[in-house]
Amino acid sequence: MSHQPPTSVLLPTTQWTDACAELAAQLGDGDELLIVHDGEDDPVTERDVYPEGVRLVAAGKPAGCSGKANAIAAGMEVARHDRLVWTDDDYHRPPDWLATFSADYEDHGPVSEVPYFVGRDPLSVLLEPLYASAGSLPLYLGDQIWGGAVMFDRSDIDEAAFLDELRRTVSDDGLLMEYLQVTNVGRTRIVPIGGSIHEAVERPVRWTQILRWHFPGAIAGTWFVSLLVLAGAVLAPVPAAVALTVLHLGVNEVLGVRRWTAVLAYPALFAFVPLLLYAFARRTFVWSGRRYRWRGKFDVTVVE
Repeated sequence: MSHQPPTSVLLPTTQWTDACAELAAQLGDGDELLIVHDGEDDPVTERDVYPEGVRLVAAGKPAGCSGKANAIAAGMEVARHDRLVWTDDDYHRPPDWLATFSADYEDHGPVSEVPYFVGRDPLSVLLEPLYASAGSLPLYLGDQIWGGAVMFDRSDIDEAAFLDELRRTVSDDGLLMEYLQVTNVGRTRIVPIGGSIHEAVERPVRWTQILRWHFPGAIAGTWFVSLLVLAGAVLAPVPAAVALTVLHLGVNEVLGVRRWTAVLAYPALFAFVPLLLYAFARRTFVWSGRRYRWRGKFDVTVVE
């Protein structure tokens, strides 16, 4: 096996989660895990001892960008290495995750994986099949970036320009897609989402606004196709229900996930389209406890 350079893993979180322990255990010689949090009052700072290779980075509160974008920017600025991994604290990864990711980079260059969002509240459960078909599948088929699992080198992007823009926007991976081409290796990670109806409603608002500012053609296409399919579902409910269920069972097979929620594809449509309309109408949204007003790609206000 060829020598792999040391890696800086950036993990934005304010708490010590299972993901922190999993990643700390996978660090190789010279690797580092940067736990990027807001400030000294965060629960993650309360531990007496941290595993070898783990560093805490206080990013401060965001001003003019999202908390996630602020954390990633702060982490990149202090990371010791050129090989970088961005990841999230809300899903499980196997013991060889980091080593396998590094081997993927050696074979393909910049790489990413695929999230499969599993609901923890009734609305998020209902929307699972549409998140799979409208979110996960395009990432898988289109070699697109998921900010929860992406590896690249500083030399792969114009870092100075990227960091300048990252501190003025909301979506870290939406912006990275404009700077970086990746190979999506197709491994799917189960990511629990929601927990309350409020969270379930806010999430499509944020995702819709990401598409609005970074991929306006995609949001127009999503809206058109959703209305077309909804019309078919109303005019021919039984054939539509069968077709949508079979289609989403196929989507799950492609993604390597077996979930009974594929049978919810037909009723999910009647919730998804109104949520899209609501997302267009909203002027603010909540993400990880902060409310944002996003007026333009690089015009972000932290409301509270």
